[in-house]
Amino acid sequence: MPLTTLGVGGAQFGNLFRETSDEESAAAIDHAWNAGIRYFDTAPHYGLGLSERRMGEALRERPREEYVLSSKAGRLLEPNPGGENALDDDGFIVPANVRRVWDFSRDGIRRSIFESLERLGVDRLDIAYLHDPDEQWATASTTGIEALRELRDEGVVGAIGVGMNQAEMPVQFMLHCDIDVVMLAGRYTLLDRTAERELLPIALDRGVAVVAAGVYNSGLLSSVKVPEDARFNYAQAPAALIEAARDMAAICEEYGVTLPDAAVQFALRHPAVRSVVLGVRTVDHVQSSIERASADLPEDLWTRLDERAYALAAERDR
Repeated sequence: MPLTTLGVGGAQFGNLFRETSDEESAAAIDHAWNAGIRYFDTAPHYGLGLSERRMGEALRERPREEYVLSSKAGRLLEPNPGGENALDDDGFIVPANVRRVWDFSRDGIRRSIFESLERLGVDRLDIAYLHDPDEQWATASTTGIEALRELRDEGVVGAIGVGMNQAEMPVQFMLHCDIDVVMLAGRYTLLDRTAERELLPIALDRGVAVVAAGVYNSGLLSSVKVPEDARFNYAQAPAALIEAARDMAAICEEYGVTLPDAAVQFALRHPAVRSVVLGVRTVDHVQSSIERASADLPEDLWTRLDERAYALAAERDR
């Protein structure tokens, strides 16, 4: 089944930064479904399995052949005795009764996928990504990908690939491994065009689908008015980036649209990009995502936003 233009990202269903209820999560997924969204992405990392459990429960009564479901492997969830009395230390408001253990071995990847299937309550994944193998190239590019390829051959997973916050290593996976898809977070946005250099041209040449995530660059592009404390790449945004984002917001305002409208639609303009995955928590988040994706943006706007982005890149290169 082809990916829908918009996909639902499940990190916030794992209580990212604040608690979310089962009911809020289910309502958000229901609203997305009713709006025609059919791509849903999650990971064991998100809330130590909570996101997978919530997403699986919310989709349980939906016809399995009518949606695309992806999860990720590379972090096993191991028992953490005594952790039930503490909170996870990786941004998710959940008890730390299990802990993440990096494992891109064949057995580790197979175990991770089958445990995800159990939490999700399904018998297959449509897409399986290796999750953030930044420091694990040697094993991820050999035993990790080989394990996913075995699972693909067995029909346990469909497409296989990598999900990362950088553009350089996914290029190496495309050049040296048999992958179908790359989930790229934050490296092809209004402000960060890193993927234009190699990743997107190579993806087109090799027929690798690209799923764009992190299109707001950790929040810098998510507000109509860019605040001083805006974040970029999970940290306080540098002054030059805040200035550039504000310039882009002003350009958008001239055309009667908003910066977040452009942020959502930008990546979809490239022919290698099949879907944009947006993290949501509530029905309102889903609805605003849909409205941003459907806003009417004139071609002249893109020309001016491109000019500002390339001016920023030139400033960085000086």
